[in-house]
Amino acid sequence: MLTAAGMTWAKWWPYAHKTAHVLSTHALGGTSTLTGDAQAPPAPSWHAAWTFAASYFQSVWPALAAALVIAAAAEALLPRRWLARTLARGPRRLGGSTAGGLLALPSMMCTCCTSPLAVMMRRRGVPPASALAYWIGNPTLNPAVLVFLAVVLPWQWVGVRLIGGVLLVFLVTALVARLDRGTVEPSWTKDAADEPMTPSAMTRRFGRALGRLSITLVPEYCVVVLLIGGLRGWLFPAGDQLAAWGVLGVVLFAVAGALFVIPTAGEIPIILGLLAAGLGTGPVGALLITLPALSLPSLVMVGRSFSVRTLTALFGAVVALGIASGTVLAAF
Repeated sequence: MLTAAGMTWAKWWPYAHKTAHVLSTHALGGTSTLTGDAQAPPAPSWHAAWTFAASYFQSVWPALAAALVIAAAAEALLPRRWLARTLARGPRRLGGSTAGGLLALPSMMCTCCTSPLAVMMRRRGVPPASALAYWIGNPTLNPAVLVFLAVVLPWQWVGVRLIGGVLLVFLVTALVARLDRGTVEPSWTKDAADEPMTPSAMTRRFGRALGRLSITLVPEYCVVVLLIGGLRGWLFPAGDQLAAWGVLGVVLFAVAGALFVIPTAGEIPIILGLLAAGLGTGPVGALLITLPALSLPSLVMVGRSFSVRTLTALFGAVVALGIASGTVLAAF
């Protein structure tokens, strides 16, 4: 019930209205978080960092608040064995990525807002593949975003996003999860089944879990968002010379997209803005996968829950899929 209430407030109700608006107007609306009203990202500065962070947090704070509350409730109240057993279901070779990926579909969160839930899952013993698939599946296979893409971009873009997202969520996460070896920190609380289930005891456990999640994840998240926002002019060089870079430009944008942070559906105005500014389809097409799938803030937030080699392999796979996406779209 708590999960349904939080998701309804933060995601389902707002995106039901937004989807209806997009379908009726055939326009997404809003400005690019990368460039704002300009055609190119601003030069690195404190002002650029602050304005980006203020705009970004205004968009994501309801989802982040809901994610923290839901993660804390699950951490404090759900039996460890039940959650781990439920999210380990599916073909054994996929290591639980099927269950994690399917559970992600209705959540519709961005990669950073999903991070507290991924951290909670690992602390509660959920297999790495399941937690990775849930974390990556939220932004990559978001049903509302797929609808937006189908309305404002050619069908090839939707097809590439869907195929790339399915490969990433259900196959890549299962493969890279095999690199994870015992990186989970001890749980903040005992198993809920081993503690009193009185209202006062459950409230104390929930408060401790929420406090620890907020203290350990939110400050580092804010710092890295400021850093990324201030340096976005260096991450995404714009200009006519980019077309002459060829494959190097596609690689550069794929890497930058996997580091940059966006709210839900934020990749669409960025893609539309960069295409309108005359950037090539190859570099911009790489962002179709990499922008939503990962970000440096989200990688930092889950860094203690997965091994470095797991996250490095996942980052490399996302970049590779982004390069492939840009190459395919440029061929059209």
